[in-house]
Amino acid sequence: MAGLLGTSSTAAIMASKLLSSHSSKSSSSFLPSPPGMSSGRKFYGGIGVPLKKERSQFHVSITNVATEINPAQEQVQKLAASKESQRPVYPFAAIVGQDEMKLCLLLNVIDPKIGGVMIMGDRGTGKSTTVRSLTDLLPEIRVVSGDAFNSDPEDAEVQGPEVREKIMKGEELPVVYTKINMVDLPLGATEDRVCGTIDIEKALTEGVKAFEPGLLAKANRGILYVDEVNLLDDHLVDVLLDSAASGWNTVEREGISISHPARFILIGSGNPEEGELRPQLLDRFGMHAQVGTVRDAELRVKIVEERARFDRNPKEFRESYKAEQEKLQEQIGAARSFLSSVTLDHDLRVKISKVCAELNVDGLRGDIVTNRAARALAALKGREKVTAEDIATVIPNCLRHRLRKDPLESIDSGVLVIEKFYEVFS
Repeated sequence: MAGLLGTSSTAAIMASKLLSSHSSKSSSSFLPSPPGMSSGRKFYGGIGVPLKKERSQFHVSITNVATEINPAQEQVQKLAASKESQRPVYPFAAIVGQDEMKLCLLLNVIDPKIGGVMIMGDRGTGKSTTVRSLTDLLPEIRVVSGDAFNSDPEDAEVQGPEVREKIMKGEELPVVYTKINMVDLPLGATEDRVCGTIDIEKALTEGVKAFEPGLLAKANRGILYVDEVNLLDDHLVDVLLDSAASGWNTVEREGISISHPARFILIGSGNPEEGELRPQLLDRFGMHAQVGTVRDAELRVKIVEERARFDRNPKEFRESYKAEQEKLQEQIGAARSFLSSVTLDHDLRVKISKVCAELNVDGLRGDIVTNRAARALAALKGREKVTAEDIATVIPNCLRHRLRKDPLESIDSGVLVIEKFYEVFS
């Protein structure tokens, strides 16, 4: 025991001498380095890592230093750290084929008011992969920092209750830029998890009734994705119908009544062999895309090889498509800013409505969606005016799922819509 104490005391004396002899160097090493110069440490996800192994044994950490951190900067740092820890996503530009599905998704990103897209197709055709790959292309939006509802600091229609109260009191709102959020709605989710419920922790610790937001709050101003949507429970379908119709989610729980905005792009995917959707929910999807299995042998081989490359080294594979992804992202950003200046002639509007009327489409949602999708396509192509060609491209996706009158009928492939289009537009 005495030997151990002697050894440790000797080591302590040597360490103190070393530290004192290097006091001037160590004190200067903790000062922030000027721009463009390295401070001898790299930061990975907020954790400082020494660059050289031999210097780490005499590293002294300084704690309890008062620093002021802007809440907006803190949220940006958290978003960057979470992005690094996410599992790699297959690049959108690397998706082979499936042009109809990709076009519908891009048009909804350009104009979220189109109302989402329903993707139906065979198993293993890349429906979920394509939807989730869209996250890399989503643009940034202005949100109130720390708000659970992704509130817009300027638009009252998409502001949560807390933000509205702060605005009425004249408080200044911290604003950050963040990417549009994509929320997955699992089939086994409970209604409380989707709509929101009572915050049990606050109820037990503080004795107050507080609301804990659900998935609909998280999806506000973002994308709500439901895989295998045709297998979703009826009570969750009713919740989605109510929120999609009004743009608001109202929760009545244990004496608490709260309403918050729930405006989202609804994207669903499924296999028609497992059952069709209720017509009420199907009508809420702005567009409908059909995905088929690729029959060309060369294309099938290319898809298999690309997937094998991604599984082998996801980071390297994503880097190989970085330039294409950035180009597509710039194109989407330009189309979003250019959308408001795109015009659609009155005679083309009349012909769109005539097609809808002669196809006996219920309601006016088909007319509205076709107009918006045609304008979004023209903006994507960089044109100021919508042409008949733009309308011919999008009108089958906007109308074919609205032709079914009997729930037992199958959805038309779009042939009837195209035939009626050429009959009217000729």
